[in-house]
Amino acid sequence: MTAPVRRILVVEDEKAIRDAVGAYLEKEGFWVTPAADGQSALDEFGRHKFDAVVLDLNLPKLSGEEVCARIRDISDVPIMMLTAKGEVEDRIEGLELGADDYLVKPFSPRELVARVRALLRRAHVTEEPQREKLVYGPLEIDVAGHRAYRDGEEIDLTASEYKLLLTLARYPGRVYSRMELVEKVLGYDFEGYERTIDSHVKNLRAKLGDDPRHPTFIYTVHGVGYRFEASRSDSGQ
Repeated sequence: MTAPVRRILVVEDEKAIRDAVGAYLEKEGFWVTPAADGQSALDEFGRHKFDAVVLDLNLPKLSGEEVCARIRDISDVPIMMLTAKGEVEDRIEGLELGADDYLVKPFSPRELVARVRALLRRAHVTEEPQREKLVYGPLEIDVAGHRAYRDGEEIDLTASEYKLLLTLARYPGRVYSRMELVEKVLGYDFEGYERTIDSHVKNLRAKLGDDPRHPTFIYTVHGVGYRFEASRSDSGQ
């Protein structure tokens, strides 16, 4: 069966960058829709179903931050943010808005394509079927359905947040370093990206209703990383 063509929304106000990114993605077989400003990006997002969004932060009409927030209100589509800002806190801010990954200009178009592929793999991954459900008290992870629930209510997770939760919950009590989680969740080893895991954990805890000072599920292991702890109710099939 032929794999579906993935559609990518590329939002960038600089024409040279927009054209270069689009050309590289199209060369790799993606269907690219360009947008030159924030409002156009939202208009296109409302008209088509996209598999991923490449989003510049510094945009006319509507900022990239606003575009990201509005998309996150209605969709968990993977978002790759582009920016000229290289400070760690700027990257963290973008991730806390709901972005899944972050690339600082100037960047290699080949790296961008590789990152987009990693985002799509995480978003469309087919998990092994031997453990279809993980249940820990009020928390249920439907592995086959790629969903998580608390008290029967579905939790609206991004692809990265779901992958992080599943990685930790598969082996309760195991301590994962930040770098291990970067490799397992983001799909690559990139120096300086350990802090991005902190942002994803912060977002995930908020959605789980997990107080970091008195956690129910995700515990911080100071100087190392994180572990998952909870009473196991059922393991499914």
